Amino acid sequence: DPGEYVSIIGPSGSGKSTLLNILGLLDRPTSGEYLLDGVPTGSASESVRSGLRGGRIGFVFQSFHLLPRRSVLDNVLLPMLYSGVPRGEREERARTALERVHLTHRTTFHPTTLSGGERQRVAVARAIVAAPHLLLADEPTGNLDSTNSAEVMDLFDELHGDGLTLAVITHDPVVSARAQRRVRIADGRLEELDR
Repeated sequence: DPGEYVSIIGPSGSGKSTLLNILGLLDRPTSGEYLLDGVPTGSASESVRSGLRGGRIGFVFQSFHLLPRRSVLDNVLLPMLYSGVPRGEREERARTALERVHLTHRTTFHPTTLSGGERQRVAVARAIVAAPHLLLADEPTGNLDSTNSAEVMDLFDELHGDGLTLAVITHDPVVSARAQRRVRIADGRLEELDR
């Protein structure tokens, strides 16, 4: 539901990443229908799916996926090329997103000079810069130590507090416990976990 914070846990190979790819419109479901903001996506054309993905979904991955030879600011600007944000608004929005993740002092740095936690915060800024309705995170703390992990999860709590819908895949029970709702996927079945 809009504004919800869900964690998805399960053993390796259970289908967590496949579920995330379907939610992110990277894959199509083999059966059933997935509605994103009321729009049926399974049978939608690639251009409709691409527009929904670019305008309504932000992605955060375990391995950051930042361009190493581009500045932090350039990395955050990149998704706006595909989301329909007018050229005149892009830099201001990128700087606002970097302020949101507490990295305004690193705009000219390259990702290779940043700590793992800083790189993940750049990835979060890149994911939220186009004001998505849904943030999908695949093991967002998997490459981080406990301090940086806690900082990224605090940031997710802030984003959720601002009304962003979050779905976080994790193996970490501490990360999972931060979500207001927890589900487990195993053997092709999704089950709700008690709080």
